[in-house]
Amino acid sequence: MSRFEGKVVVVTGGGGGIGGALCRSFASEGAAIGVLDRDEAAAQAIADALTSDGARALAIGCDITERTSVDAAVEQTNAELGPIDVLVNNAGWDLFVPFLDTAPEDWSRLIDINLVGSLNMHHAVLPAMVERGGGRIVNIASDAARVGSSGEAVYAACKAGIVAFSKTLAREHSRHGVTFNVVCPGPTDTALLATVTDAAPNPEKLREAFRRAIPIGRLGQPEDLAGAVLFFASDDAAFVTGQVLSVSGGLTMAG
Repeated sequence: MSRFEGKVVVVTGGGGGIGGALCRSFASEGAAIGVLDRDEAAAQAIADALTSDGARALAIGCDITERTSVDAAVEQTNAELGPIDVLVNNAGWDLFVPFLDTAPEDWSRLIDINLVGSLNMHHAVLPAMVERGGGRIVNIASDAARVGSSGEAVYAACKAGIVAFSKTLAREHSRHGVTFNVVCPGPTDTALLATVTDAAPNPEKLREAFRRAIPIGRLGQPEDLAGAVLFFASDDAAFVTGQVLSVSGGLTMAG
């Protein structure tokens, strides 16, 4: 199946666990992939693996919090791969600390990466989609945005902002043929989660607590997100916009 044959897909945070899994899934269905990541070496490793499997892939070092970096990345993608058909805003960062133990500089970094970075990407990519009369944008938020999460107050606020932002743009640009949808992961076995569990007095006990809280009985894997993201990005979801889907093993069941 090649739902994305001839399509250009950009994934931010493409060098990470979830981002890499998404890049591989899109490439397996025919897409050319722009792998954007602040860690250019990580992006290059994903792009090299994709190209070795026969895909078209381009690694670009990009700091989504800097508009000049975003504009340069979009320009390079357009020049080397072609116009962007699908944007997946996946890049993110978290700090697991009670709100009263955080400082304004923590808030600024969380907001810049998790909210402003996505705004930058939308503002750089969306005009061309509107002009061409079509496109797909999928935003990776978090179940923390839907139900809250202790120790993630500012992160949850940013991700809730992404949900509201996506719904608003869905209303503004439906007439232009551009759709906006949101995927909310639950606890997922990534390097970011490992930084949390490894810092605990008993890392395995904390991981087991995560597992017990999930009805399906395991942590999410990066590959678990791909089905939902690729659906929203495909023509199968041409009549779906402004929607939010949790991929959390049943941890949350928001209506």
